[in-house]
Amino acid sequence: MQIALDAMGGDYGSEELIAGALLAVRKTDLRVTLVGDERILSKHLETLAPDSKTAKLINIVHSSQVIDMNEHPVDAIRKKKDASILVAFDLVRRKEADAAVSAGNSGATLAAASRKLGRLEGISRPGIASIFPTLKKPVVLMDIGANVDCRPQHLFQFGIMASAFSRITGVENPRVGLLSIGEETGKGNSLIKETYPLLENSSLNFIGNVEGRDVFQGEVDVIVCDGFVGNVCLKVSEGLAEAAMQMLRDEICKSMWAKIGYLLARNAFKSFKKRVDYAEYGGAPLLGIDGIGIICHGKSSSHAIKNAILEAAKMARGNINKDILESLATSNFVEQNIVNLET
Repeated sequence: MQIALDAMGGDYGSEELIAGALLAVRKTDLRVTLVGDERILSKHLETLAPDSKTAKLINIVHSSQVIDMNEHPVDAIRKKKDASILVAFDLVRRKEADAAVSAGNSGATLAAASRKLGRLEGISRPGIASIFPTLKKPVVLMDIGANVDCRPQHLFQFGIMASAFSRITGVENPRVGLLSIGEETGKGNSLIKETYPLLENSSLNFIGNVEGRDVFQGEVDVIVCDGFVGNVCLKVSEGLAEAAMQMLRDEICKSMWAKIGYLLARNAFKSFKKRVDYAEYGGAPLLGIDGIGIICHGKSSSHAIKNAILEAAKMARGNINKDILESLATSNFVEQNIVNLET
């Protein structure tokens, strides 16, 4: 299993990304291809992995260009033909890698994947899924930002793709909910109202509408929404987790008794922090492309990169795209509904 890593993206530089790749290959039978400036990557690799045994599990493919975080994704992809993220997905296209992982410009990653790999047959728009911690077990939310303006058939397909990803994580028959402003049928805007019957009449395990407060309860395995709502939900959740941790630190520092209490409950605090840390989930899978791709947070640590590489390998081994195509083919979806909606 060979994973291509865009080793020039991310806020912490190539060294952190290479460290994550080394963590992955040392614990598994994976191999990683680093894509980027060969001179820079070779120097970091020699420092971080002086032993030849580990170095043999990692190779380097040179690329001369990098897409920065502040560049317009489509323009950058068009102008920088030798950008590291494009080269990484080209390796997947040529079957020289089983998946690609990047912590660089998210929009550019999506654009590069779409250009090099194209969409799966029958998928209107690729989307980005994310795993959220809940009171019970993680839930998959899709889309979280790739498509801010959607039609009902797009949300229906998000449900298909997110369910396939949920099965990869071990959920046999994922429960699917549609994110809305109320649980009752008929609640929501026109997009939600028109999407509801498509999900209801499909072969998905659709349980109906779910509200924002239900996201972290763990009563569903998949939550479907458009990219605008999903991205807001993601950013609010990240901000809340960070704020909650800071509030706890502030309160602990206010008195000696609070500090003593923290020492007694330190393991519980550590467990909580790990539970809400995005690094534990690696990255967000890009679903609907004709290949495997993972988009990582720009501030991903080596631990997060390691988990993203392992997640990419799991998706490839589980043949997630075959699952998606089979689900599309066997779903009780009435094609005339799509025709009517598009016209």
